[in-house]
Amino acid sequence: MTQNPPRRLRVLTWHVHGNYLYYLTQAQHEFHIVTRPGFPPGYAGAAGALPWGSNLYEVRAEDVALHEFDVILYQHRHHWDNDRLTLLTDTQRRLPRVYIEHDPPQHQPFEQRHWVQDADTLIVHVTHFNQLMWDCGSTPTRVIEHGVLVPRNVRYSGELGRGVVVINNLSKRGRRLGSDVYADVRAQLPLDLVGINAEVVGGLGEIPNPALAAFCARYRFFFNPIRWTSLGLAIVEAMTIGMPIVGLATTELATVIRNGESGYIDTNVDTLVDAMRNLLDDPVEARRLGEGARRIAIERFGIERFAHEWTETLNAVAR
Repeated sequence: MTQNPPRRLRVLTWHVHGNYLYYLTQAQHEFHIVTRPGFPPGYAGAAGALPWGSNLYEVRAEDVALHEFDVILYQHRHHWDNDRLTLLTDTQRRLPRVYIEHDPPQHQPFEQRHWVQDADTLIVHVTHFNQLMWDCGSTPTRVIEHGVLVPRNVRYSGELGRGVVVINNLSKRGRRLGSDVYADVRAQLPLDLVGINAEVVGGLGEIPNPALAAFCARYRFFFNPIRWTSLGLAIVEAMTIGMPIVGLATTELATVIRNGESGYIDTNVDTLVDAMRNLLDDPVEARRLGEGARRIAIERFGIERFAHEWTETLNAVAR
């Protein structure tokens, strides 16, 4: 007997992190994203240069109550605290629901209680570090690690004797994102910063998402000065094209990069500066480490595994 293919679920969500949303939509479901006039942050719709697929739909905030969905997928506290109560009907609020937690706790590193306290909601953490640090109480949790897509024809070349740093709005995000570490290392080594408003601190500016991998591929190494965050997608994308990674041995990155195999991590910035100098002097070694980084990325952060885990998770929640 022929088995019917699984039903494509109608998932209501929001545009919070563009690249993550793009990768999420590789799952075999329909995704409906809430928009507001002017497309402010959190309501951006299918904007930007990403090649959105045919399973992504926009729905105006004022029309959300008129639509039928199977799952509500929250990605930001504002949407949980406000839109859940003001945009959704009572019936929609009772639908199966998931909350994606993109970050570790921001106010207290190990005792902060997550604002989603609901035994009928699943919190999906994007790293095991996030799951470890958040106090989620009785709310069920699971981890779905990142999966990324990079252009098939892009590979690391490393001919440019400089390092690249990818951070948005570094000037406003301060020590948590390592603004002081970046400034200190930049005074000693050739580094280029790219990202939104990078020009404010002497960087090059924003590179469109689809072009970022090819832009970074020319640099000798990728440097991550961030103290406290989740695992940046830009790091995983750089690993996937075969780029060596240098960064602080904090949060999830400490489980990803292996010293001497795929890059270097340490909590001593002077040690990292020495490692970066060696990479600038030895492009052959940089390429060897980049190949190690690519092997890890393919084994751990493949888009097929990511899409499958999300497809199955949404199916399970809907059941």
